[in-house]
Amino acid sequence: MRTIVALPGDGIGKVVLAESIRLLEKAGFEANYVWGDIGWDYWCQEGNALPQRTIDLIKEHKIALFGAITSKPKDAAEKELAPELKGKGYVYFSPIVSLRQHFNLDICIRPCLSFKGNPLNFIRKSADGGYEEPLVDTVIFRQNTEGLYAGVEWTNPPKNVRDALETHTKMKFFKDVPSEDMAVSTRIITRNAAQRIIRAAFEYADKYGYNNVTVCEKPNVLRETSGMMVQEAKKISKDFPHIAMWDTNIDAQMMWLTKNPEDYGVIVAENMFGDIISDGFAGLVGGLGFACSANIGDEYAVFEPTHGSAPKYEKLVPSIVNPIAMFMSACMMLDHIGENETANKIRKAIAKVVEEGKFRTYDMMKLRGNAEVFNFGAVSTIDLTDAVIAKL
Repeated sequence: MRTIVALPGDGIGKVVLAESIRLLEKAGFEANYVWGDIGWDYWCQEGNALPQRTIDLIKEHKIALFGAITSKPKDAAEKELAPELKGKGYVYFSPIVSLRQHFNLDICIRPCLSFKGNPLNFIRKSADGGYEEPLVDTVIFRQNTEGLYAGVEWTNPPKNVRDALETHTKMKFFKDVPSEDMAVSTRIITRNAAQRIIRAAFEYADKYGYNNVTVCEKPNVLRETSGMMVQEAKKISKDFPHIAMWDTNIDAQMMWLTKNPEDYGVIVAENMFGDIISDGFAGLVGGLGFACSANIGDEYAVFEPTHGSAPKYEKLVPSIVNPIAMFMSACMMLDHIGENETANKIRKAIAKVVEEGKFRTYDMMKLRGNAEVFNFGAVSTIDLTDAVIAKL
């Protein structure tokens, strides 16, 4: 029997992960779950949001289901450390970013798919004055370990870094800025990682019948890093002559997002641009309550919804949050380990519940999230899980 590392994390992650496991069991997926420590509580208590014992669990079992994480700015993180840990050099790092880098989970896949009957789906006005609801079926491939999120940055860069930067002609503009008044973040793209994510995108398009792959970057300004992404895509696309390769600028792509979203099949981008475009497309299919993702490397994989921990909802009993993003992330895990039949069974059950419209969480009813949503017909997290289980 397979063992899955369960990482509830913070806030609503604890609720949606538990309900996801209940759904998996009812669907017939048999596994042992070992629970790992991760998140804000462990930062506050231990100075480490990703303890070594959790890394060891994932290293042993290879697969993890992850709920949600709380991240706060540098100053806020320092304030919430246990008193005995303050001033001892502890630095907060996002545990999910650390997981991606530690296990080289460099390929992030974020499907954005419309469910028929979802009141949150994107609609647009048609030429005849009516309205149309295009099917959005776009999959974002986000390079997960490099780019602007690689974490190579400084406030008050040390002299050797400043001296190296000064060798670039564009630094003349900043020559009179004292280092203590300067913050620097780097955007690093390596050829090997660019090739891996781009090839993975084309292979996915080929496997699932998408007829185009779009490289979403900004090579007219970020000439070196985005330029490398586009150059490598042009080379790799030659191996897939039946798949059209498009390239778009991230800013223009965000404008076109609501013009013709149904035209885009697979989109591939660097870390930050992939983060932006995947949230943009998620907004067309219901928002973060429907946004799932996979973080995949050569040996290891972590599956997670892309929403945050929403701590303001954590203490509401019963829970009001939408668990579908977590359910769909669990389905991606099942696909990854070859349990496609069970994954498809769950997806069909979710689709039936959404289409019937009898069970909707507060977000699907466009309500403000609070304890009063049940008075307006919203269902709880557990109720929605029960409804999906009933359709299995």
